[in-house]
Amino acid sequence: MAHTHSHSHHHHHDLKGRNLLISILLNITITIAQVIGGIVSGSLALLSDALHNFSDVLSLIISYAATRFTKKQASVKRTFGYKRAEIMAAFVNSATLMVVAVILIKEAIERFYQPQMIESNIVIWLAALGIVANGISVLLVKKDADHNMNMKSAYLHLLTDMLASVAVLVGGLLMKFYQLYWIDPLLTIAIGLYLIYMGYDLLKASTKVLMLFTPEAIKVEEIVSVLGTIPPIKNIHHVHIWQLNEQEIHLEAHVDFHENISLQEFDKVLDEIEEKAYHSFGINHVNIQPEYGKCDSDQIIVQD
Repeated sequence: MAHTHSHSHHHHHDLKGRNLLISILLNITITIAQVIGGIVSGSLALLSDALHNFSDVLSLIISYAATRFTKKQASVKRTFGYKRAEIMAAFVNSATLMVVAVILIKEAIERFYQPQMIESNIVIWLAALGIVANGISVLLVKKDADHNMNMKSAYLHLLTDMLASVAVLVGGLLMKFYQLYWIDPLLTIAIGLYLIYMGYDLLKASTKVLMLFTPEAIKVEEIVSVLGTIPPIKNIHHVHIWQLNEQEIHLEAHVDFHENISLQEFDKVLDEIEEKAYHSFGINHVNIQPEYGKCDSDQIIVQD
């Protein structure tokens, strides 16, 4: 038996999807413009910014698809529905962010040994375009990024690209007025390192959810101690706690009772377990297996 403490957010999902769609169109425009501009000007930093923008387009498409999939209902073949779609999107997006970073750094190191003259005016104007377009996209998704891992991954892609465009703009100005062409590969390396820094935490967080790790904020021993204070309970063991998505944390456990209580009495205990689990630890899905006099391991964690 389990109680859920969730609420409907249909309008919020629709707004989130619309904002992502606008951001996708903006980033497609930037990518095309910067690829052409990077080839014409010979700027690796501009091409790297274009590559990053292209990864933005892919990540935003994945994020948009994920928000659509999460609306699909559960079925006999998909009993959880597509609730993990957004976590999968966050994982893919953060992983691609780091792969792009490694490619950029490799290309920049090679460019150090073969510096090229660059048409700085094109770099300056297209970097400015990137700042404006990505700035708009950042504002569109920022609100949802605070409480949604998928939207946070999209937000990070857009924010880092806006900052990269700022760096490319500064580099373009330095190349135009001081002919410092080595700035171009240096900026590319800086952008790449920043991508790795921004992507790592999100990759780690999404991986932990996909691997069914216990959420970091939750201490299993503390939960067992708190729930164990309920009078009829003798022992709580065989505990599993995992995060399905960013709204749902599940608790599964075996509960051994002092006496062979009735089903009606068990329902009262279960209500108390659910209330304590939710209000003290934010766990909103509880599945309890009651036991009495059963020869079972009393260890909190049991390897299945």
